[in-house]
Amino acid sequence: MIKLVIAEDHIALIDGIKIFFEYEEDIEFLGFAGNGKELIELVENKRPNLIITDIRMPIMDGIQATKNILDKHPEIKVIAFTMFDQDSAVKQMLEAGAKGYILKNASLKDLLFAIRKVHSGEVYFDPNINAESKGNSAKKKPILTKRQQEILKLVGQGKNNQEIADTLFIGKTTVETHRKNMIRKLDLQGAGELLRYALERKYDF
Repeated sequence: MIKLVIAEDHIALIDGIKIFFEYEEDIEFLGFAGNGKELIELVENKRPNLIITDIRMPIMDGIQATKNILDKHPEIKVIAFTMFDQDSAVKQMLEAGAKGYILKNASLKDLLFAIRKVHSGEVYFDPNINAESKGNSAKKKPILTKRQQEILKLVGQGKNNQEIADTLFIGKTTVETHRKNMIRKLDLQGAGELLRYALERKYDF
């Protein structure tokens, strides 16, 4: 029997999965968590043998939660279920011990297939990602300077120009200049796209 818990902060998505799996006799849904901390508590209370977890969640992300859980319960199988197809996110989840990685735009039939495959002791990797070669073949963004990478990280944390300047002990005008140069280097359309890019690159830092 597959004893399943899900860590995901979008309730509608969880409801859809529960409805789809309702008549699958080999799957028992034990509960869901909205963040990594809740997932750890749920695992201790319900003792599942398979976990589906998002990567980006509040309080504690799926990578850290997976590490913590598998340190104590190495027999549990973990599948990452996420929008992230970045090499860094994939690598960190696999290093944490995940045995499956599937994107959220996959069909629920594919998710069901992944669950059964991982539960049986195999690994499942979304066919739209190639962990070994994607990093080599993907189009690379221009390399930012070390200072620009520091600023990008702080942008991803939601800091404004003045807060970034205070953190790095530089002038606000310097931050603004760097941001303009970063937008140009990365071929982005403005501050909004820079923020999105910074959030998407969270797990590259």
